[in-house]
Amino acid sequence: MAFTRATGKHRRPSRLTRTTAQVAGVAALTTTGVIGGLAAPALAADTAAPADQNGLTQAIAIGDTLAAQIDAQATAQKKAAEEAAAQEKAEAEAKRRAEEARREAAKKAAEKAEKERAAKERAARAAERKRLNTYVAPISGSYVSTAYKASSGLWSSGSHTGIDFHAASGTSVHAVGSGTVVEAGWGGAYGNNIVIKMNDGTYTQYGHLSSIGVSVGQSVTPGQQIGLSGATGNVTGPHLHFEARTTPEYGSDIDPVAYLRSHGVGI
Repeated sequence: MAFTRATGKHRRPSRLTRTTAQVAGVAALTTTGVIGGLAAPALAADTAAPADQNGLTQAIAIGDTLAAQIDAQATAQKKAAEEAAAQEKAEAEAKRRAEEARREAAKKAAEKAEKERAAKERAARAAERKRLNTYVAPISGSYVSTAYKASSGLWSSGSHTGIDFHAASGTSVHAVGSGTVVEAGWGGAYGNNIVIKMNDGTYTQYGHLSSIGVSVGQSVTPGQQIGLSGATGNVTGPHLHFEARTTPEYGSDIDPVAYLRSHGVGI
C-alpha cells in the first residue's frame, strides 16, 4: 500500500524535523550499540550538512555556553563572598584595634591620675610635716621686754627663768609648736599657766594668762591659740612669761631665745 500526500508541491522535511530525527537516530544507535557500517552513510551524509543544520553540534554548543555562564556566575559570587569576608575581617580588626587603643588610653589616664593623686598626697603630707615642725613666736608682732636671766628681787631664784613678751591683757597667746598639754591651770607665782610637752621632747610654759583655752591631754599645733595674756600671779603689769624647759618642772629652764631661734623663730 502506498502513502500519498495531499495535492500540492512536495516539500523537504524542515530543518527542525531533520535535526530532531538525526539526534534521535544517533541516540538510538548509541543505546543499542549499533553504530557500525550501516549507519556510516547516514552519518557521513549528515556530516556534510551545513553547521546550522546539524542539531547535535548546536545542542553541544548551547550546553557549553550555559556552563560557562554558570561558572562565571559562581566565580563572581565566590569573589563577592571573599570580598565581603575580607571587609568584615578588616572591620573587626579595626574595631579590635580601636577598643585596644581606648583601653590603653584609659589605662594611661588612670595611671596618670593615680600618679597625680599620689604626688598630691605626698605634697600634702610633706606640707603637714613642715607645718607641724614649724615654730612660731608665742605673741605675734611683739618683742622681749625682759631678758632671760635678768636679775631682780621680784623672782625667788634671784634671776629671770624665762623671757617676758610685751602684751596687753587679752592678747592672743599661741603654742610655739606641736605638742600635748600637760598642765593647764593655776601655777602659783605664774598665775594661770599652761605647760606643753613639745614633739621634740622639750617643754614650753606660758604664764600670767587672763584666760586658758586648752585642757590637759589636748594636742596643739604651731600658732594655735591656747589662751589670752594677762596679769595673774606675781606680776607688776600685763605681759606673757615664756619659758623653755627640759622637764615640766620649775628649775629645768633653758635659754628661751636660743631655743626659739634654733627652731627658726626670729626674735
